[in-house]
Amino acid sequence: MTTHPTLPRSTDSRPVDHPLRRSTDPPPHPMRRAEDKEPTRPAVSLVIPALNEARNIPWVFEQIPDCVGEVLLVDGDSHDATVRVATRILPTVRSIPQSGKGKGNALRTGFLAARGDYVVMMDADGSMSPAEIPHFVHFLENGYDFVKGSRFVEGGGSLDITRFRSLGNHALLALVNRLYDATLTDLCYGFCAFRRSFLDQLDLHATGFEIEAEMIVHALRSGLRIAEVPSLELPRRNGQSNLHAISDGRRVLRTLLSERPGAQAQKANRRPVNGQSANGQPANGRPASAPRERSTP
Repeated sequence: MTTHPTLPRSTDSRPVDHPLRRSTDPPPHPMRRAEDKEPTRPAVSLVIPALNEARNIPWVFEQIPDCVGEVLLVDGDSHDATVRVATRILPTVRSIPQSGKGKGNALRTGFLAARGDYVVMMDADGSMSPAEIPHFVHFLENGYDFVKGSRFVEGGGSLDITRFRSLGNHALLALVNRLYDATLTDLCYGFCAFRRSFLDQLDLHATGFEIEAEMIVHALRSGLRIAEVPSLELPRRNGQSNLHAISDGRRVLRTLLSERPGAQAQKANRRPVNGQSANGQPANGRPASAPRERSTP
């Protein structure tokens, strides 16, 4: 399987090489005259799921860069002043009530409501810096389809991850790289961006923290062009995390195994069709009796 390109191990602002373009990509801009105006930048939607993050929202919202065209706060029925604080800090914020429970459900709700050409997702606890968003957008503008932050490439890091969580992340990452012949460096980190036109191909169904792994394996399976950018994970500014390392790790593992190459085909082969399995045998597993020959008079 073809290995997807990853970002060069540098954080400078020099242009990167374009990956192979699709037939649907717009042609490169010709040389411009000095009096020509810059083309309109594609709109960027920032989706932030939040549950009782009133004390963290001000710092996060104050760091949002100008390239973000709309901010969607998906509120999971917060009991504090999360929505009121968000609206006071950023009057243009679109506050959307979550349709169910879990981080995955919140993100899917925000993705469906986003209107930008590019969608960026990040947490509301202050562990991810919005100042890094232009790096993600830069690679989307240069031909990549899915851009993910990595704490384990040069220029990235984490001031929050525990040794236990780090070991679990690397074990799950090794499984993904083996199953998909990939060379990714981080898995369970929810700072990502993608072209909204590929939302259907990502085919997201997860309800919890495992949605981060689901997005990556579906992007790999769909052949999307993936780049990794260095990202620094900061400690949560206030409050307690809703992440449970063991239970959520198990959910990620189940997601990876159920989505592994060939798993869907195996399920289809085992599914009864008109009382028979895909190999023509009855659904009860017993061999079919041979048809009786009709005697002619």
